[in-house]
Amino acid sequence: MDAPHLPTSPGFWRSPLRGPRFTSVLGLVLLVGITVLFVTGLLSYAAYNPGLSPVNDKTPDKGILGFYLFAWPTHPHWLYRLTQGVHVTLGITLIPVLLAKLWSVIPRLFALPPARSLAHALERISLLLLVGGGLFEFVTGVLNVQLDYVFPGSFYPLHFYGAWVFFAAFLAHAVLKTPAAVRNVRRMRGSEPAAVEGELVSPRPAPPTVSRRGALWFVGGGSALLFTTTVGQDFDGLRRTALLAPHGGAVPVSGPNGFQINKTAAYAGIDPAETSAEAWRLVVTGRTGTVRLSRAQLAELPLHSSALPIACVEGWSTSDQWWRGVRLRDLAALVGHEGDPPDLFVESLQRHGAFRRAALRANQVADPRSLLALYVNGEDLSPDHGHPARVIVPAAPGVLNTKWVARLTFGDL
Repeated sequence: MDAPHLPTSPGFWRSPLRGPRFTSVLGLVLLVGITVLFVTGLLSYAAYNPGLSPVNDKTPDKGILGFYLFAWPTHPHWLYRLTQGVHVTLGITLIPVLLAKLWSVIPRLFALPPARSLAHALERISLLLLVGGGLFEFVTGVLNVQLDYVFPGSFYPLHFYGAWVFFAAFLAHAVLKTPAAVRNVRRMRGSEPAAVEGELVSPRPAPPTVSRRGALWFVGGGSALLFTTTVGQDFDGLRRTALLAPHGGAVPVSGPNGFQINKTAAYAGIDPAETSAEAWRLVVTGRTGTVRLSRAQLAELPLHSSALPIACVEGWSTSDQWWRGVRLRDLAALVGHEGDPPDLFVESLQRHGAFRRAALRANQVADPRSLLALYVNGEDLSPDHGHPARVIVPAAPGVLNTKWVARLTFGDL
């Protein structure tokens, strides 16, 4: 008999690896991994404090999807470094598992009839949304990490709304399939009797070239490879191993300012004449009016030090750097906000790129480690690290640590 030529025929898919046992193992791994991805992704969005100010909210009209939002804390100071590092590293690590899972169930996408019952129709719809949403989320996430995002449209709303669609389909699919997946894995371990393999098994399998266990080891090895070539972007000692991370290599300069840079002064359109000692003034506005301060005047105020990292949405982070500058709450006191500083609106000199302006919550302003930094690691900030002054706040996403600060406005936003 000739082999069927249409993907709607079960005989078209001839790999002997496919079967409920193989796909169940992959499904259970994704059940845990994708749940962690979704939770850490929601935490990443909350870290921007989108409800505080429109400039922080890159996902407007979220409606009920923002039900969980809360004021992002400043303790522990490495919180965003951890949650976003896990989100990005785990997402890249799961790519081989996701692709193997999609490959293992592809016959179901072409099975006829399209729906045998209402429950079957719901399962097929959830499967289509699951496949499409999964591919969309992983592709847009990888593009944002690797290429600073080149997908048409804004990354933030597309990834946010896509995540909710994908996770809704994933949850529905998990409810329908997890009990069967657990049973299949138990049968693999011999704790339950063997079952009929079902619709994923080809009626005309090709000769095997590798066992199912070998295929699982291959998938796991691919994930391990992606993990080891990504996770180093969060650790100084391992940074050179992060071959797949844009910030995995050596920084272009050495010395106190020799750590990762996401946005250079040239890219941001910073004119050196604007940041010179003669021209630059910090404008601070609050309850009692406005104060203009030169960098020399800022340096004469009480200075404090904080050991804080920079952590970005792309998943990379620095180790703790020693920052020195004026506490944000002390600058609030200069303009009439003593004891209980309010929210803060920060404006930068930058002309290009997102987050030229950012808002910080009162709890972030009040934290004694939150600084308008003038120095890092005992040296003046370099132009690329925000000279003449930048904000540094514990546990905040890197883009909220505004560089090249020009104006601080304390009060209702």
